[in-house]
Amino acid sequence: MMDAIVHRGPDDAGIWHDPVTGITLGHRRLSIVDLSPAGRQPMESPSGRFLIVFNGEIYNHRELRRKLADTGGEPVWRGHSDTETLVACFDVWGIEETIRHAVGMFAFGVWDRHDRRLILGRDRLGEKPLYYGCQHGVFLFGSQLKALQGHPAFVGEIDRGAIALLLRYNNVPAPASIYQDIHKLPPGCLLTVAWDAFGANGVEAVPKAYWRLADVVEQGMNDPVPTRDPEGVIDQLDRLLGDAVARQMSADVPLGAFLSGGIDSSTVVALMQSRSGCPVRTFSIGFDEAGYNEADHARAVARHLGTEHTDLYVTPEMALEVIPRLPDLYDEPFADSSQIPTFLLARLTRRHVTVSLSGDGGDELFGGYNRYRVAPSLWNLFGKWPMPMRRALASVLQSVPPSVCDGWMNRIGGWLPRETRFAQPADKIFKLSRILSAATPAEVYLGLVSHWHAAHLVVGAREDPSISWCRSDGVMEPSGFVQKMMAWDLAGYLPDDILVKLDRAAMGVSLETRVPFLDHRVVEFAWRIPVSMKINQGQGKWILRQVLRRYLPDTLIERPKMGFGVPIDSWLRGPMRDWAESLLDPARLRHEGYLEPGPIRQKWREHLEGKRNWQHQLWIVLMFQSWLERNRH
Repeated sequence: MMDAIVHRGPDDAGIWHDPVTGITLGHRRLSIVDLSPAGRQPMESPSGRFLIVFNGEIYNHRELRRKLADTGGEPVWRGHSDTETLVACFDVWGIEETIRHAVGMFAFGVWDRHDRRLILGRDRLGEKPLYYGCQHGVFLFGSQLKALQGHPAFVGEIDRGAIALLLRYNNVPAPASIYQDIHKLPPGCLLTVAWDAFGANGVEAVPKAYWRLADVVEQGMNDPVPTRDPEGVIDQLDRLLGDAVARQMSADVPLGAFLSGGIDSSTVVALMQSRSGCPVRTFSIGFDEAGYNEADHARAVARHLGTEHTDLYVTPEMALEVIPRLPDLYDEPFADSSQIPTFLLARLTRRHVTVSLSGDGGDELFGGYNRYRVAPSLWNLFGKWPMPMRRALASVLQSVPPSVCDGWMNRIGGWLPRETRFAQPADKIFKLSRILSAATPAEVYLGLVSHWHAAHLVVGAREDPSISWCRSDGVMEPSGFVQKMMAWDLAGYLPDDILVKLDRAAMGVSLETRVPFLDHRVVEFAWRIPVSMKINQGQGKWILRQVLRRYLPDTLIERPKMGFGVPIDSWLRGPMRDWAESLLDPARLRHEGYLEPGPIRQKWREHLEGKRNWQHQLWIVLMFQSWLERNRH
């Protein structure tokens, strides 16, 4: 099991076994803080009660040590690792109370000798992964599925419902996994498994939340910051983000940052450089294809801030070289196509540093996605139209070929308001046409985040998978359409897509990534900021732009938003065509028995003929097929 995840920890390995209970803990170490043997895991608490295997970083562990000293609970320290701090705090305050005080990203397993129980825990926003499940009476857990697959008890029966979820969302959202009876621990949760003389008992225990995003949303909206003093709010955000960045710059190994040149990564790098006595190392990648390249802008931002910048231009050949590695990197099917540039960026960065800060999370917290601005306006406009009229307009918009739409938008783009100018306008217009027949805001959101809209028909299921991000007991039901979408994204899209992509790509090359925007104190403050200070006059991330203006001129801030994508659409018609054709062969699909060939082949034909850009839908199928080819034996 440990050999399967050596990439996550190539520097050291350790195993602890209790022959009485049968508990065995294994750990692979990527040494970041305290490179000495004092940081080795599994690690025992000073009292001997707790044994821990821990993945992540506790950014305030020095403050926790001081609190222990103030309360008289400080042990004799062996070293200066955050893991040692954590287990010492467990002895004094208990596990849940310690985690409530911890600022960081983490996944851990703790064996409590005294109470004979195993406790699993995951950080608040889901930066670090944790899988678990019971197979043939053996309770297994690990950072990635491949660790569980390494145990002889592992079954690995594919969950067809998970395939339908994958087709809709391009990932398998928590708590599901691609395998039956194997789960992801949701963010912000602890899971306690009791042990008796016969082994794991109570493995059906329900995860318990120690931090709930729903509570943060409700409390933030009930206690907003005063908008009469915008400069004061900007000051608070500047200080809070700066503190988060400063904490995450702590490491005993070389450190740098991803820099796309967008608002989020530029803000992180600007705050890093303002707190560094030497040039920060920054990294970006670019493309020769128009509409995808951000490297020139990133280079200009780096030049202004004075960072030591490195970039790489991605060719189709580089992408083709990465594709065979994707099933192994991601363990379960994952189809956000920006996984390719993310991996290439991580690999470039790892050649120079061991830790990299990232700007992820800014869109979800500060209103950066185009859907936050466009969807409510369209809903307010078209929601009052009779449904037949809306469906007719949707049909017209969907019938326009992408080349015609792009050409038309390019000609008139200069006359349009800035908030309506997008990269790849044909794709955006087609996606927005999907919401015209929606009956509720939740259906609007579902239409915007979905890829295969009738996923159950492709897997032969009776019904479509429910939307996992708008689910359960009113958990994400703030007032206001924009707030709903931001909350749903933060609860689902961020941990299930963005953070999975980041973690697997980076850890695949033994690079630790840190995300300052996801310091939970930043998240809690962001939810106190009214939407009017996030989306202002049709422009997203208004308040974050004001922070960035303290470090960069407007000429390097104001530009159309670009996603971190790759030109899969043209590559599928060109250098990737033969590879795709072999995986989409109808005889092969029928023989494997998981996907219906009909709708897939229809989209493949339309894509090749240029009638429609089905890159996202086809990429999901291709990633599942590639994963299946890698894992079916």
